[in-house]
Amino acid sequence: MFQTITDSGQVICRRMRPSDLDIVVRNEELSYPNPWSKRVFLDCLRAGYECWVLATRDRILAHGVLSAAVGESHLLTLCVHPVARRQSYGRRMLKHLLKEAKRLGADTCFLEVRPSNESARSLYYSVGFVQVGERRGYYPAETGSTVREDALILSCSLL
Repeated sequence: MFQTITDSGQVICRRMRPSDLDIVVRNEELSYPNPWSKRVFLDCLRAGYECWVLATRDRILAHGVLSAAVGESHLLTLCVHPVARRQSYGRRMLKHLLKEAKRLGADTCFLEVRPSNESARSLYYSVGFVQVGERRGYYPAETGSTVREDALILSCSLL
């Protein structure tokens, strides 16, 4: 666990709880055109995925979900509240999730990212991810559009 002091209090990394989900979903809605639902997060918690938040006493600044099995891990979502961006919370959450993946025996982590999400791509590349593929039409079309966005498949060695 890592801790930092901010103006709004101590920031800790802790496991996500069902009681966090309304705030987590709201953060997703503020961040993504097709956010995860509360049901999806509940399913991740029930499945035993690595679900974590970076939080102060009264705010959730970032959250992430990762699955790990048979030597591999998959970063399923990473989100930073819009007002908390550009303060290293995404990097801290990502590094924590990669550490958890390694602890669980994974030697590789995969993820999908929108080509249009330049800040996320920059973060992932800066910690060692490289592009290993592409998924055509992976992301749903934005409201008012029929064009689905491709996904870049990135991979990072945890060894």
